[in-house]
Amino acid sequence: MAAPKKGRRSPGGQGRPGRVLALILIAMVALTGGMFASGHTTPRLGIDLAGGTSFTLEAKNQPGKPNAINKTNMNTAVGIIERRVNGLGVTEAEVQTQGDKHIIVNIPRGTNAKQARQQVGTTAQLGFRPVLVSAPAMKAPEPTPSTSANGKDNGDKSKGDKSGDKSKDDKNKSSGSPSPSASTQGRPVTDALKADGTATPGATATVSPSGKTDDKSTDGKADAKKQDDKKAPTPTPSAGGTAALQKKLDAVDCTTKDGRAKANADAANTAPTDPIVACRKDGTTKEILGPVAVEGTGVTEANAVFDSQGGKGWIVQLKFNSSGSKKFAQVTGDLATKQPPQNQFAIVLDGEVVSDPSVSTSIAGGQAEISGGFTQQSARDLSNVLSYGALPLSFDVVTEQTVTAALGGEQLRAGLIAGAIGLGLVIIYLVAYYRGLALVALASLACSAALTYTIMVLLGTALSFALNLPAVCGAIVAIGITADSFIVYFERIRDEIREGRTLRPAVERGWPRARRTILVSDFVSFLAAAVLFIVTVGKVQGFAFTLGLTTLLDVVVVFFFTKPLMTLLARRKFFASGHPWSGLDPKRLGAKPPLRASRRRPSATVDPKEA
Repeated sequence: MAAPKKGRRSPGGQGRPGRVLALILIAMVALTGGMFASGHTTPRLGIDLAGGTSFTLEAKNQPGKPNAINKTNMNTAVGIIERRVNGLGVTEAEVQTQGDKHIIVNIPRGTNAKQARQQVGTTAQLGFRPVLVSAPAMKAPEPTPSTSANGKDNGDKSKGDKSGDKSKDDKNKSSGSPSPSASTQGRPVTDALKADGTATPGATATVSPSGKTDDKSTDGKADAKKQDDKKAPTPTPSAGGTAALQKKLDAVDCTTKDGRAKANADAANTAPTDPIVACRKDGTTKEILGPVAVEGTGVTEANAVFDSQGGKGWIVQLKFNSSGSKKFAQVTGDLATKQPPQNQFAIVLDGEVVSDPSVSTSIAGGQAEISGGFTQQSARDLSNVLSYGALPLSFDVVTEQTVTAALGGEQLRAGLIAGAIGLGLVIIYLVAYYRGLALVALASLACSAALTYTIMVLLGTALSFALNLPAVCGAIVAIGITADSFIVYFERIRDEIREGRTLRPAVERGWPRARRTILVSDFVSFLAAAVLFIVTVGKVQGFAFTLGLTTLLDVVVVFFFTKPLMTLLARRKFFASGHPWSGLDPKRLGAKPPLRASRRRPSATVDPKEA
């Protein structure tokens, strides 16, 4: 005779509820351990709770573009600035328009706000300009009558050769006339590097086709240096600009912050079709640059990559669109035929030279790489400028202020008080109406709160998720959603008891109906949160994210904690016997006794023969 088949077990885990509870408890312990292992036991806070920096950018018209300030360009600028800030590791930053020509940028405390301020503040268009003249950063000394009259050596060559030559060079620099030897204003960048003794990324960088080695660049530099030792021509006004530009170059002092700011401001306000005098970002060189040869909008992508095969270390790979590719190929072809420093092009952002790599060959195909002494951070900074520097508008920082967390702290305190009052009312209702079942609800709420807190802390460490006021509001709203799921399940169980069933069958029969209702309700809540997260920006996304996260956790808690816990409690005498304080008293619920009586057998059987 075949053995009877065992009944199927429902997915609630009533067959082995202890294992299911152990599983979720292990998960909670693992998340808590990960939280302490990360070194962070509190969630990251947004700018409204932790404070931070807020500054306002004002759009300005550029030369030749009087109608550039419009809604389309402003929205484009917001997107680029937001990507630029996030590219620096600043998360939960708020970038939004205010009025017709202002953009508000809020950066939370605890992030790299200083670096973000430097790059976000430089919001003018990006451009590639050829280098015409390169000179040391200091201001050229004024020539004196004694040295400019006849340039005599005073007969003492052992002491006067260097000073006499230097005064002659200064005179040649101020006049812009060529001389047979390299002057301090027109000397190649290779000699400048030798004098400085350091190899900064901006000075030693070279450009080569992407995916190819840069073998020729070293030889080219060596040959150029040999030629410079023999004859290093000073750029003439035709090659290096007018005499007015040469005079302006002599007057610029890039060694001071104020001097660089003034020079960069003048360069930023110059039309792209005119040459400029600009300082390099590191303050070691000043240069005369030609008109913009390739606009920054021609760059489609730029990435910082570590070149382990070629041995170049950190490099910056960039790609151009079709128009930018043609212009870049033509410009690099022209520069490759010239001597230093006129074989370089400067990457200029907001009038400041971010980098000025040299070129050894024409680069076609729309792909190139910049290499030469980069660190990981400097390569990323340059790639960020190339990727997000081409804004359709120019901006000035009109206001900058530090935002304190006082107002947000007060609002958070008020919100937590309101949440505590609401939670207290929910507990009072559960205890008064469900009595013993309130313990199950409170334990489930505690489990959901523990999971939510640890996950938010870990997300702050892994994904830089910051908790703001709307996110806290979403967590408070989730209390009602979670409590509603418990109430649905409890009512299904009580309905089964009203039909005359005992507690253990009622727990199992009420679960499928409650499960469907809970899943449908949570699906609607999660769908609303997902749509809200997609179509909104800023702080509202924090509310949507928290609401969606807590909704998913509600499903996990109900399936893997509440249901197995009810299965175990149904085996306890206090609940199984329907104690008045259990919340499952059949008399109080108005259970129907006929259902139980119908299952009893008759006390006496009728004999068929007698019948």
